Amino acid sequence: MNASIFFSAVLLFVSCQLQAATLQGKVVNVADGDTVTVLDEQKTQHKIRLQGIDAPERAQAFGNQSKQSLHEMVHGKKVAVDYQKKDKYGRVVGKLMLDNTDICLEQVKRGMAWHYKQYANEQPKQDQEQYAQAEKKAQAESIGIWKDKSPTPPWDFRKQANQK
Repeated sequence: MNASIFFSAVLLFVSCQLQAATLQGKVVNVADGDTVTVLDEQKTQHKIRLQGIDAPERAQAFGNQSKQSLHEMVHGKKVAVDYQKKDKYGRVVGKLMLDNTDICLEQVKRGMAWHYKQYANEQPKQDQEQYAQAEKKAQAESIGIWKDKSPTPPWDFRKQANQK
């Protein structure tokens, strides 16, 4: 009995791993600092939520700067999105790559997003470490959101907005 449970678990793990995919296309819209729309070769639009980060909301301090930062890096450019899932809103959640540059990590390095630790377990270990280090460095150098002594993380901002 234990062997069948073990093999079922292994089969489930392998099938989950096989669902990893890459989407390629051109960024046609930047909604905010962690969400873009990619148009693939079949002219299908895909809303992409950047994995591993959470950027300030548009109505929040640095919201516009975060959006502008992402826009400057990727708008109109061909990108690849490595992903494994969609979120509850139907958006693809993935790592946005421009050539060999991890754009999600760049947003953290620029102080334009937090490392979204609540979902860090969905990232490879190496990404978790790089994003955490980039956040600490941006904070130590008072870059972007870290210019504020005590910036409000977007997840807290959304919670406060929902309570009003």
